[in-house]
Amino acid sequence: MYDMAAYFSNGKGEKMTNNRKIIRALLIISGMQFFIGLSVLITAIIKITDRINDIIFLVAAMMIFSSILSIFVLYTFYQKQNNNLEESMKNLEELNTKLRAQRHDYLNHLQVIYGLMELEEYEEAKKYMQPVFKDIMKVSKALKTKQPAVNALLQAKMEAAEKENIDFYMEIRSDLKYINMEPWDLCKILGNLIDNAITALSKKEEDKQIHIEIWEDKINYFFCIYNNGPEIPKEHLELIFKQGFTTKKEEGHGMGLAIISRILKENGGKISVSSNENKTSFEVEIKKTTF
Repeated sequence: MYDMAAYFSNGKGEKMTNNRKIIRALLIISGMQFFIGLSVLITAIIKITDRINDIIFLVAAMMIFSSILSIFVLYTFYQKQNNNLEESMKNLEELNTKLRAQRHDYLNHLQVIYGLMELEEYEEAKKYMQPVFKDIMKVSKALKTKQPAVNALLQAKMEAAEKENIDFYMEIRSDLKYINMEPWDLCKILGNLIDNAITALSKKEEDKQIHIEIWEDKINYFFCIYNNGPEIPKEHLELIFKQGFTTKKEEGHGMGLAIISRILKENGGKISVSSNENKTSFEVEIKKTTF
C-alpha cells in the first residue's frame, strides 16, 4: 500500500524536498544581496555630498534590482511547487483512504468466501468471487507504476469513468521509474487527456470505452490514451493544441491540450493525435532520465 511516507522516501520525494531547500537558500541570498545593495546606495548618498559617485550608485541600483527580480522569480516558483505538492498530497491521501476502505472490504469478502467453502457451496463461492476478483485486478493495474501520484490519478479517473458507465481499460507495461518529468506535470498531462476522453463519450449512449496503454523502450516512455467517441474533424487536428482553440462541436477535446503541449515542449517530449469514426487516439512520448 502506498502512503505519503513512502512517497517522500523515494527519489522523487527527496528531489522535491531538496528543491525546496535550494529555493529557500536562494531566497535568503537574494534578500541579503538586496540589503547590501541598499546599504551601499544609502552610504554613497550620505557620504558623498557634493558629487555622487555614478559607478557606486549604478552598481548598488543594479544589485537592488537584481535582488528584487530574483526574489520575485524564486517566490513564484516556490509557490508553484507548494501548490503542486499540495495537489499531489491530496491525491495520495485520497488513494490511501480508498485502499484502507478496500482492505476492510476484502477482509469481509474473504470471511464470506471462507464460510461458503466450509459449507461446501463451491459454485456460490465462485460466483461471489468473480466481481471481487475483477475489482482487485482494477486496483492492482492502477498501482503498477513507481509513481504514487500517477497511481492515485489513474485510480481516481477509473472511478470517474465508471460513474459515467464507461469501460476503462489499462495496460501498464512500465513502472515509469526513470521518467524525466516531475510527477505533477505527468499527472496534468494524463489527467487532461483522460478528462477529454470522458467528455468526448458523454453524449454516447452505449459501448463507451477508454483505453490507457503505457510502455517503454530503451530511450523513451510512451502513453496512449484512446476512446471510441466521435471523430475529430481533420481540419481541427492541427489546431486543437493551440491556446484558446475551441468549438461547440468539439467542446471538451480542446480542454487543457495547450497546457499539455507546453509542458511536453518544456520537458523535451511530444504529442500526436489521430482520429477516425471508430477511434480517437492521443500518443505521448517522454524521454527517460539520462545518467
